[in-house]
Amino acid sequence: MTHENSHLRERAQKAALIVANPQAFKICEGCDSIVKKHVATCPNCHGYRFECDPAVIAEQATVLGSREQRSVVAQDLL
Repeated sequence: MTHENSHLRERAQKAALIVANPQAFKICEGCDSIVKKHVATCPNCHGYRFECDPAVIAEQATVLGSREQRSVVAQDLL
C-alpha cells in the first residue's frame, strides 16, 4: 500500500470517530480544522472562534476524511 493510500485511510478512520461523537469536537472558524471540544484556541491557527453544531461538525469530518490534507498543521513545522 502506498503512503498516500495509508494517509487517506487514517484520515477516514479519524473522521469516522468524529462523526460517531461530534459533540466532543468543534470546528475552528479560522482554518476549518476539527479540534477537541475542550481546547480554547486552535493549535493550527490560534483562532478562538468555533462552530459547535454537531451536524456541521459531522459534515465537515466527512468532507475532510474523504480527501488529502491541504492545510499546514503544527506537526508540519517541526
